[in-house]
Amino acid sequence: MFARIAEQYGGLDVLFLNAGIVRRGTLASLSETDFDEVLRVNAKGPWLALKAAVPLLRRGGAVVLNASISAHLGMPGSGAYAASKAALRSFARTAASELAERAIRVNAVSPGPTDSGIIEKTLPAEAAAATHRALEAKIPLGRLGTTEEIARVVLFLACEDSSFMTGEEVVADGGMTRI
Repeated sequence: MFARIAEQYGGLDVLFLNAGIVRRGTLASLSETDFDEVLRVNAKGPWLALKAAVPLLRRGGAVVLNASISAHLGMPGSGAYAASKAALRSFARTAASELAERAIRVNAVSPGPTDSGIIEKTLPAEAAAATHRALEAKIPLGRLGTTEEIARVVLFLACEDSSFMTGEEVVADGGMTRI
């Protein structure tokens, strides 16, 4: 993919790394296979993509990694997911340091509960609806975020409006972790 980008476009101005799967289970009950899969997709995948993209990133470019507030909360049953998203937060800081000399900014967005369909992919319909209600009760704004709201945060981090930000994490969670 990156060879094709180099051939057709000569480089990249923006890279958004948005991998994510969820496998629920307590630390004691989650299978090693599920743990490995979550870390492979959510952490190793973005690392490999960033590694391949670095030579193509143009001076002044931007990288945005999609992390999660799960890395901050310690919610039961989310250990592998939370660990994978914490890894992305760490990657953002390290990559920001390593790419600063090329004026490439690297930041992370950490969404809170977002109506993206991921809950419905991992739970039966009735349990998904109950999960939505339970999450809405924990969010000061009283609702889940939308994918469009998270996309606007990503766009902010990718554009010149955030030109003096690197190594940062922008939390977009309706106040869930802050209030």
